[in-house]
Amino acid sequence: MRKELETTLLHCRNLPSPPGVALQIIALAQDPNTTLAEVAEAISTDPALSARLLRIANSPLYAARRRVGTLSQAMGMLGLNAALSLALGFSLMHGLRGRNGTAELQEHIWKHSVLAALAARVLGQRAGVGRPEMLMLAGLLQDIGRLALLQALSEGYAAICAKARDHDSLLAMECAAYDADHAEIGAWLAQRWGLPDYLTDAIANSESDVQADDGFQCCVQAASAIADLWMEPASTAEALRERAQSRLTDCIGSDTDTLDDVLAEIAAALPEISAAYEVRIEHPSHLQGITDQAREVLILRNLRQIQEMAQSRNDTHAIEERMRQLTEQSRRDPLTGVFNRLHMEEALERDFRSAGQTHPLTIALIDLDDFKQVNDRYGHLVGDQVLRQFAQSVQRTLRSSDLIARYGGEEFLLVLNYSDEDASALVLQRLLEDVAQLPMAVVEAQPVHVTFSAGMATHNGAAGSFDSAHDLLKAADDLLYAAKRQGRNRVHQHQP
Repeated sequence: MRKELETTLLHCRNLPSPPGVALQIIALAQDPNTTLAEVAEAISTDPALSARLLRIANSPLYAARRRVGTLSQAMGMLGLNAALSLALGFSLMHGLRGRNGTAELQEHIWKHSVLAALAARVLGQRAGVGRPEMLMLAGLLQDIGRLALLQALSEGYAAICAKARDHDSLLAMECAAYDADHAEIGAWLAQRWGLPDYLTDAIANSESDVQADDGFQCCVQAASAIADLWMEPASTAEALRERAQSRLTDCIGSDTDTLDDVLAEIAAALPEISAAYEVRIEHPSHLQGITDQAREVLILRNLRQIQEMAQSRNDTHAIEERMRQLTEQSRRDPLTGVFNRLHMEEALERDFRSAGQTHPLTIALIDLDDFKQVNDRYGHLVGDQVLRQFAQSVQRTLRSSDLIARYGGEEFLLVLNYSDEDASALVLQRLLEDVAQLPMAVVEAQPVHVTFSAGMATHNGAAGSFDSAHDLLKAADDLLYAAKRQGRNRVHQHQP
């Protein structure tokens, strides 16, 4: 790049430095501690910029389920990196779109930039590169060298553009006049402005004949070629199509995505993007079928989104149901189906706090009598059947507000809410009689009967209250062992 051109660009009054908001955004982009709130505050100082971000956030590029109505909502949906990239592109390029007698050429370059931005995003998604907003920014800025030359050397550069037969001849004429093409000049300008290295490198390599090793830069190269194909006249379409297809193959790495597919996706997204960037881009006549294919792309995309949303809802419901089942399983004893000890201890603590000093809460600790003899005589499978049948028998006796849990081995814990000593004693006595009469298993046509012993304690009852759920449980445990010592098959309850 010639020194005199550097001097001209540095002292050109028509060539603006980045506007104040762009300078703030550049500084924020380079600060690793930047927050979304700081970016929103910087962007909110420029109403036009805020409006453009809102429009982008509501565009099909993001397919928001609900319309975004405020800048803070837009920032939250876009995210920090996306908001920074979009805002930087808007503010920088707006400053370079002056009016100095070359409005038509400026508009042509601006359209090319917007097309390259959209193409870079589409290609990045297809190639799996990621960073879609950064790709859009790199695509948008790859023509800043042309806009800068047009601002600084209006007539001279406009004459070069008019004489250039095609894209390649334009690059050759730029190099002959300035010892640099517009990509090198744009990269120099980006470096002067303090833009991040990834942007400077992407701009510098955007017109290179050598395929970039980096996937990000490769997408920007292909995006520039696709924008050339879209913008240039029909007379050069064949050569530009071959170049765009070659760059696309380099970028995607396979033949699964055709150039027509990419062009159709660009065409489908173009109306909203054009409106956001304040430019009208027509569909070129030499690319027949793009409009119709774009409509098909839109229809298929909408159908796919509907299907994905429906599938997502179904998946969510299935996950919620599975989580509910897993949660319930974690609370249950796998053998008997009643609650397990862990859940019961949590429930007892909760019910004890709920009872406070206002209503009675009774618990009963139950132990099957001589259960070891059942296992020794009939085997553990029959013992398991006895435990299941006993748990089901007790569960049928209880109210919906009461709880039963397997506390360990052949021990069970009952929690009787709003039940005082007299009412609870009746429940336990009836249960004692029912269990003694009901066979818990049948072995070789012979019924297997069991009995149980229980210790019962009441909080807020006639015997007073307890300081904690642990004290209440210990009292019931002591009473259970007293019942065992006094002959089993009985219930002992706490006395005043």
